[in-house]
Amino acid sequence: MGSRMEERRKYPRIQTDQLISFSYVEDESRLGVSKNVSAGGICFEVIGCEVAMGDVLRLTFNVLDETIVAVGRVSWATDIDAFTQEVGLEFIEIDPFALRTLERSAAGD
Repeated sequence: MGSRMEERRKYPRIQTDQLISFSYVEDESRLGVSKNVSAGGICFEVIGCEVAMGDVLRLTFNVLDETIVAVGRVSWATDIDAFTQEVGLEFIEIDPFALRTLERSAAGD
């Protein structure tokens, strides 16, 4: 069943488990933990704050020793428990170099 989901995905996912920084464009930074990332977006968990569908966030995270800064729109957010949310974010602004880094990482280079 998991392989069907992978086949439907537009971009290959890179499994991660690292600290990320995110903020609303004109707000203070908060921390989250990434679950997976692709050239199209990122899935991460947040604790102690509400993130809603449609929110636009600026994220900073690392892939292949490169620091990536991207802006994305929340495409889904699911409550895990009373304090934790899992968030799916689709990139809307990302540097072309950062995009190539993500594609290289997904390809296993």
